[in-house]
Amino acid sequence: MIRIVTIEREFGSGGGGIACELARRLGWTLWDQQLTSEIATRAQVAESAVASCDERVDGRLYRLAKAFWRGSYERSMPLANSLAFDTDRMMAMVEEIMGTIAAQGNAVIVGRGAPFFLRQRDDTFRVFTYAPRDEKIRRLLAMGKSQKDAEDLVENVDKERMAYIKHYFNADWPMRSLYHLMINTVVGDEDVIATIMNGIRMLESNPAGTAPRGAR
Repeated sequence: MIRIVTIEREFGSGGGGIACELARRLGWTLWDQQLTSEIATRAQVAESAVASCDERVDGRLYRLAKAFWRGSYERSMPLANSLAFDTDRMMAMVEEIMGTIAAQGNAVIVGRGAPFFLRQRDDTFRVFTYAPRDEKIRRLLAMGKSQKDAEDLVENVDKERMAYIKHYFNADWPMRSLYHLMINTVVGDEDVIATIMNGIRMLESNPAGTAPRGAR
């Protein structure tokens, strides 16, 4: 029985909106902004601090500074506020929260390495959404982004996600063998959602079939 759906997505492909509607139709909890809020609450930091680390790798100068601090005799001294919450700390918290979400089930999770954290679970259906560049820009323009901002975001955000997955999971992004379904959202959100739900039904009816087991 499928109890969890993970939605990984190219930026601008509409994966977040698709996940929201999918969760609504299934009557499940959507873990997208709610995941950011949960991390912020546990870490006792602002949600903006969590968002600044979201699916990114900390900058090289920051990593050097942290490595220097960890090797210093002054380890007992607290880090400066700017170093108190970083991607490494966030990732440790995400892994813990993913375990809680998985135990509860009935969840649709957007990004944050979810398909990698949950790759060994047979009750998880893993989806990757993508789209042509023009379609992604069109979607971003419809959300109110300027042409320049839309182009810059499409050009750069996925590069950060690639670096994030390589750094924390030592995997290429997207890792095709990890997903049950990879779908081009240019076909329209309604058809994407219908295809996901049909895929879930097919996997549940054939649990011993050829569903991917993920990276080992």
